[in-house]
Amino acid sequence: MTSEPPAADDLVELLELEELDTDLYRGVNESSAPYRPSLFGGQVAAQALRAAAHTVPEGRLPHSLHGYFLRPGRTDRQVILRVARNRDGRSFSARDVVAVQRGEVIFSMSASFQDPKPGATEWSTARDPVAQPEDLEDRRFPDRFVPSLQVRALPPTVPYEEGSWPVPARMWVRSLRPLPDDPLTHACVLAYASDLGSGFGDGTVAGVPRGGTSLDHALWFHQQLSMDDWVLIDMWPLKATSGRGLYTGLVQDRAGRVGATLTQEILLRSPRQPLPPVKE
Repeated sequence: MTSEPPAADDLVELLELEELDTDLYRGVNESSAPYRPSLFGGQVAAQALRAAAHTVPEGRLPHSLHGYFLRPGRTDRQVILRVARNRDGRSFSARDVVAVQRGEVIFSMSASFQDPKPGATEWSTARDPVAQPEDLEDRRFPDRFVPSLQVRALPPTVPYEEGSWPVPARMWVRSLRPLPDDPLTHACVLAYASDLGSGFGDGTVAGVPRGGTSLDHALWFHQQLSMDDWVLIDMWPLKATSGRGLYTGLVQDRAGRVGATLTQEILLRSPRQPLPPVKE
């Protein structure tokens, strides 16, 4: 008789990895995972980034990650994370990470870390939000949206059809619980949140589904954001072809500081079946 695997009730617990051996770690799943058809991709990406960070010189923070979602993650199995130390330079470290379940790779990621140094110039173009989080209601999303974050979605440009999946392209998010004063934790939570929604979610591309299964994901970290305060994830479509959709986006705080940019490709398929009611 097998026992139930341990589960995490918040993002801090989710990022507390067990070290099994040198460069080998094990993560727990969210307590809500059994109620979803597969693991949330943001969970696996965040844990992979955390595992890589355990192996880099002290003080180096995430600079970028590029990940591929290869198989659906099982909710009844813990994730094993194996790190390869590619290079440690004077300012940057490069790592490869694979997330494994039952001997199969479900996610692979290359990540870069940098010893932060002040630059000669700092500049960014922020997006002007059409609403602040106080103007919006908390939104409960079905299965693939996670309970560890408070999410307030901006209304889509094209209204959702009755019974369709609500997939926001623009949303304010923050951790439901306070996070430690640790820039690495906030970066990992940002990676977790960056897999929410879809750049096609506003419905502005006619005939294209608003969301789909994640194929690959790229994230660049520019400036630390506090993920237990409201940040805006704002995404928009770039291209749809060959059954795939590519979009990009920004993550910024209330002051308009752009903390990260993202680019993601999803699998575009026919619209899903109508949803059952969301249980409170």
